[in-house]
Amino acid sequence: MIKVNEDYLKLPGSYLFSTIAKKVNAYSQANPDKKIIRLGIGDVTQPLCPAVIDALHKAVDEMAVKETFMGYAPDLGYEFLRSTIAKNDYTQRGCEIYADEVFVSDGAKSDSGNIQEIFAKDVKIAVCDPVYPVYVDTNVMAGRTGTYDAATGLWSNVIYMPCTAANGFSPELPKEVPDLIYLCFPNNPTGATITKTELQKWVDYANQNKAVIIYDAAYEAYISEDDVPHSIYECEGARNCAIEIRSFSKNAGFTGTRLGFTVIPKDIKDENGVMLHSLWARRHGTKFNGAPYIIQRAGEAVYSEAGKAQTMEQIAYYMNNAKYIYEGLKSAGYTVSGGVNAPYIWLKTPDNMTSWEFFDKLLETVNVVGTPGSGFGPSGEGYFRLTAFGTYENTVEAIDRIKKM
Repeated sequence: MIKVNEDYLKLPGSYLFSTIAKKVNAYSQANPDKKIIRLGIGDVTQPLCPAVIDALHKAVDEMAVKETFMGYAPDLGYEFLRSTIAKNDYTQRGCEIYADEVFVSDGAKSDSGNIQEIFAKDVKIAVCDPVYPVYVDTNVMAGRTGTYDAATGLWSNVIYMPCTAANGFSPELPKEVPDLIYLCFPNNPTGATITKTELQKWVDYANQNKAVIIYDAAYEAYISEDDVPHSIYECEGARNCAIEIRSFSKNAGFTGTRLGFTVIPKDIKDENGVMLHSLWARRHGTKFNGAPYIIQRAGEAVYSEAGKAQTMEQIAYYMNNAKYIYEGLKSAGYTVSGGVNAPYIWLKTPDNMTSWEFFDKLLETVNVVGTPGSGFGPSGEGYFRLTAFGTYENTVEAIDRIKKM
């Protein structure tokens, strides 16, 4: 009789956003006349910018010609994209990152879920709380999280770093030293950020304790304040301890075309001198056949002068939505944060309602969908996330509905 990986059976319920989709679909089927506005999942609504569309068409035309047809992509990704990434995202910011340290993939979600494979099963992980669910769930699948306590929502072998209003929704250095530290700034779900000085403390802590930081910078394009770093490699010593994950989904709207990358400096080694870069290259080559050529050409176009200008217009569009949500909810008496360096607004649920109670009330009363904070971890209970990725018209209508509730 076949046996399954029992670590999967430890996962409580279904994935957060799958649960939300099921609830919304059930309500929609029962109420087909209702207009539901979705401000829950972080999916973009603006079309790909013209520079990207032009690059896609050009690449498709190349694929139709025998002399320029492209098959499997190189393991790390095409050199033209890796060099462009290294130059624009790192060298121009004073970061020492090279093209052969950039691994192109089909998105940050995949990389953040797969990166844990190269580490030993008994490594101790630390996560922010609230936390993007993929970090914890994939470590559960790997069997390194221990047992789940349904009463507290905690895993026994995970170090939780509470991010609350008291500490500005930013974690404090853990007293119990982990092997892997997951950080996400600007943060999903809270929208919080930290300064370069504060991030340097994490890099120093990791180097002192021989830990590795997995740094999710998927939302760096939304940073507007000067003292907030766009990359962890702006910090001294980060090459020795930090892996950075990036996404084209949020900065350029590639949610439907899929593109991202992970940076692993060759300086990061385990206790026996093994380069993590080599391990990820082995994993990448074995399990991934490369992002499509046409998508990587589209990614390259994001860094063109036209691409930069056009994507910045889209980012400004979403951040205008964020401003409307933030100011609208605040004027209505809600306690809100985020929305300045990130496209997420984090609000405290009113009247001591639980996160899911508020979810149900929004859906059933004003037909607006958000994300319950408790789905991101115990410290998310009593909070709620709204995304700025909707259309401006729907965003205005949704907030006006909530204000009248």
